Amino acid sequence: MSGNIIIYHGSTLPIEQPKILTAQRTLDFGSGFYATKNYDQAVEWAKKVCFRKKSGTPVVSVYEFDLDDAITSLRVLQFKDEPDYDWLDFVYDCRRGKQDLFSYDMVFGPMANDSVYATFALYESGVLSREETIKRLKVRRLYNQILFHTEESLEYCSFVESKEV
Repeated sequence: MSGNIIIYHGSTLPIEQPKILTAQRTLDFGSGFYATKNYDQAVEWAKKVCFRKKSGTPVVSVYEFDLDDAITSLRVLQFKDEPDYDWLDFVYDCRRGKQDLFSYDMVFGPMANDSVYATFALYESGVLSREETIKRLKVRRLYNQILFHTEESLEYCSFVESKEV
């Protein structure tokens, strides 16, 4: 990733001014504002949110993100595009509320989506080893996610448009 890139956020309404929100449940990278480089992933997420809420209209908000400036100016944690031990440990700690997320303004990496939840649950319960968990996760196509963890990080993100999907 480099330069200005287009990123997406799926929701039930247009988000012109992203905000850092505290999640009511533990998430892969902690609380904040999540986006992705993958348009189809944002569409899928928007539809999933509408289905879960049983209301709303799926909407994808589009942003231009100044990646180069963000990386040189902020505290950024970037994982590889596929699961590795560092990513697994970080997500595991975040989901248990044990990660010091305030060390980072932004986090980039794979998303442990619903299709890998069972594998992750087996790891969390001690049934699978780290090695077996990574092996199982690598055969799945994991989407990417970008967490904006601080208000300062959102300054590198400019709203372009929203689309009903």
